[in-house]
Amino acid sequence: MSGILQSILASRTVAALQATYLVVAGGGGASRNGGGAGAGGYLSSTLAIALSTNYTVTVGGGGVGTNSSNPGSTTVGSNSVFSSITSTGGGQGGTEGQNWGNGTGGGGNGGSGGGGGYPSGVGGSASPSGQGNAGGASSGGDNHGGGGGASAAGAAGTGAGGGNGGAGSASSISGSSVTYAGGGGGGGYPTTAGTGGTGGGGNGALINGTASAGGTNTGGGGGGATGNGGTGGNGGSGIVILKYPDTLTITIGSGLTGTTGSPSGGFKVTTITAGTGNVSFA
Repeated sequence: MSGILQSILASRTVAALQATYLVVAGGGGASRNGGGAGAGGYLSSTLAIALSTNYTVTVGGGGVGTNSSNPGSTTVGSNSVFSSITSTGGGQGGTEGQNWGNGTGGGGNGGSGGGGGYPSGVGGSASPSGQGNAGGASSGGDNHGGGGGASAAGAAGTGAGGGNGGAGSASSISGSSVTYAGGGGGGGYPTTAGTGGTGGGGNGALINGTASAGGTNTGGGGGGATGNGGTGGNGGSGIVILKYPDTLTITIGSGLTGTTGSPSGGFKVTTITAGTGNVSFA
């Protein structure tokens, strides 16, 4: 076989290599008198890969939840990255004294938008689009909106209670179906707080209670709280999962925490749960 033909065949083989990915960003944080936070962005598709090439991976952390209404006291979730793919962190739950670009009490924008909080905040939007859904609006009283999730918008608060967080999306990339990126439930008064969306969304809290955090490595949004003594939940950290032909070997660089399962069905699956660094394939 000529050297030219060998080069052509080798280049075609490399070009045909693909990795299936799931990239979920960190969920947003929530606060007192507030809506549930939005889930981290959810992206899943395939990407052509080359051998002996470094690909950046970052697993985004969850946003901070607090009992303060001071501007900046809660934070958006952090982005997760695989190569050219960037999943956007979830928006903060809205609360009094804060304006995340959607008016006072409005939820923050993000992979999924945060729910609206006190006094009558609107839900934040999913920005950029295609990674999640909007948060729900506050009722105009003490029942606040749920954060958006990967497959559904957060519910609005009503006279009956806080809005539920939007549902996340299921993925079977790891071999079994797991749901990620659920929105946080909104704080409620007097009897019903919003529940977190499936996929790690934190439950909202009743007056002066402590809301639940989003699930670790799910990208779930933190639950919102009601009352000046309430405390919103932290967002859940994100995750990056890669599935690729079992003829390849992955190198997980320093700075990343990850594991690779046993080959199955002609593929390997590597799950990265924390950090920033590079991976490469050989």
